[in-house]
Amino acid sequence: MIKVLKPGLFSTVQDLGRFGYQDLGVPYSGVMDMQAAKIANVLLNNREDSAVLEMTMTGPALHFNAHTIICLTGADISAKLNSKALSNYELIKVQPNDVLSFGALKKGFRCYLSIMGGFKTEICMQSRSMYTGVTSNNRLLKGDYLEVEENHVMLSNKNAGLKIDTTYMDSSIVDVFRGPEFHLLSKEQQEELLNNDFSISNYNNRMAYQLNELLDNNLSPIITSPVLPGTVQLTPSGKIIILMRDCQTTGGYPRIFQLTVQGINSIAQKRTGQNITFNLRK
Repeated sequence: MIKVLKPGLFSTVQDLGRFGYQDLGVPYSGVMDMQAAKIANVLLNNREDSAVLEMTMTGPALHFNAHTIICLTGADISAKLNSKALSNYELIKVQPNDVLSFGALKKGFRCYLSIMGGFKTEICMQSRSMYTGVTSNNRLLKGDYLEVEENHVMLSNKNAGLKIDTTYMDSSIVDVFRGPEFHLLSKEQQEELLNNDFSISNYNNRMAYQLNELLDNNLSPIITSPVLPGTVQLTPSGKIIILMRDCQTTGGYPRIFQLTVQGINSIAQKRTGQNITFNLRK
C-alpha cells in the first residue's frame, strides 16, 4: 500500500481512458499526456493501459509500505526518494517506509508515476480513471491509501541507455487537422489562426484549455454535435477553447480544429502564459 501524506495540487489515478459510455454523457478521461504515461508503463514492462498517477505542477508526498519499482516520466518536478534526487525515465527501487516527494517545477506541467503492476484502485465502467460522479474521488486526498502489488524484483546495473524524445513538451507548435466547421471561417480568420501565436490562459484544466487571444467571430452556433478530446471550439465571443480528456461529449460551438494525439500531449504539458502556434496537417 501507499499512503498519501500530501496530495499535491491535483493528482489523479488515470489509465488510457473510459470507452463505450459517451452516449451516456460519460467523458473519456484518461491520462492527458499519453506518450509520457505509456513510456512510464513500458519501462516497467507493464501493460500500456496500466493505471498511473498523474501529477499536475505540484507533486504529492507518498509513503510506501511495500517493496516495488517505480518510474517517473513527463514533467520534471524535482522528485526525491527520501533525500536522494531522482531522474525521470529511470527505474527506481522502493522499499517500505520510503517517502517519495516533489519540489519545484523545472519543466513541463504534468508528471507521471508508474509502479510495477500498476495502481490497483477501483474500476468503474472498465477504467480506473478518476472522474467526478464516476469514481469515489476525483483526485487524491490526504490520508488516502493506494493499493499496489508487492514486488521484490532485483534491479541490476546495466550500461545500456535509452534516449527518450521529449521535444514535444518544449515545442510551441501544436499539430491540428481541419475541424468540421473550419470551412465556414473566412480566409482572413483561417490565416489569423494559422499565422499568429496564442497564449494559454489561467483557465486550463483536465476539461479544457482556454486561450487568451480572441478571434473575431460571426459564425452561428451549430446544432449540438459530438466533440472529442482535442476538439477546438470557437465561441460567439471569439474565445478559443481546446477540449481535453475530461471534456463533455457534445457541444454547440463551431469545431474549427481537431488536435492530433501528439498535439494533445503537447498542450497537456503547457501552463498559463506559454505560447502555442497551430500547425495545420494535410
